[in-house]
Amino acid sequence: MALAGGKHFQPATDARRLQAISAESYNFLQQWIHRESGIVIDKDKSYLLHSRLAPILERENLASLETLCGRLRGGAPQVARQVVEAMTTNETLFFRDAAPFDALRHHIVPQLLAKRKGQKLAFWSAAASSGQEAYSLAMLLLDLGLKSHEVDIFGSDLSDEVLRKAELGLYGRFEVSRGLPPEYLARYFDCRGAEWQVKECVRRMVRFQHLDLRSNIRVHGPFDVILCRNVLIYFDAETKVRILTELRRTLLPGGFLLLGAAETANELVKGFKRVVFGQAVAYQAS
Repeated sequence: MALAGGKHFQPATDARRLQAISAESYNFLQQWIHRESGIVIDKDKSYLLHSRLAPILERENLASLETLCGRLRGGAPQVARQVVEAMTTNETLFFRDAAPFDALRHHIVPQLLAKRKGQKLAFWSAAASSGQEAYSLAMLLLDLGLKSHEVDIFGSDLSDEVLRKAELGLYGRFEVSRGLPPEYLARYFDCRGAEWQVKECVRRMVRFQHLDLRSNIRVHGPFDVILCRNVLIYFDAETKVRILTELRRTLLPGGFLLLGAAETANELVKGFKRVVFGQAVAYQAS
């Protein structure tokens, strides 16, 4: 893009500008992100900051990460919200990691149905992102023959942007091609031009809400199953223990917590029994 006088504008996302950040400002970003979201950015994760924050520099016409730090120090709520959204938005897909869903289908849900004897089952997708996990759960339960009035699914996330997408339940062709069985696409989605929308009967089964897992989460629930997968890895040890303790308190006796493959619960807090279902590990509230 040419400016007056023949000079050329260099976009804010120029690699040199992204890399131009002092050790002091990098430390400030680490601390600011941890305070606002709980996420720990290690010293060797500068590439993550660059890739996540580059679009903000371009949108806000900021010259560099140093300039962005200056805006955050000065208290710019619009920029601050964008930084939190960028750092907390993670990739997700339908039926991500087959093992936990196999465990739900063949073991966990049948056990709960036998134990609860007609009571409504409550599920929580504690890092719902753009909704694929919560809707995968809803479709699985419908496939098992449960009716919408027999289950309650709560989806939460720190990012308002992804929650708006989740509530719409509208996904592109690439998104519905990843992990979603073709028969589920035909049965539970409506074609909307170049996109696909989760049918209203499925969307009604799920309610979404903004929630910081570091806050008082005991006001929600109690739940039979909590899916909090691939979230704890971003927190420090103290925050992990605090969140797991609160999750345990929101589980009904005999309820199950499902974590990511690289995460664990009973080594950090008491009150969980480790249970193996095939390739999946669950933590049952004792």
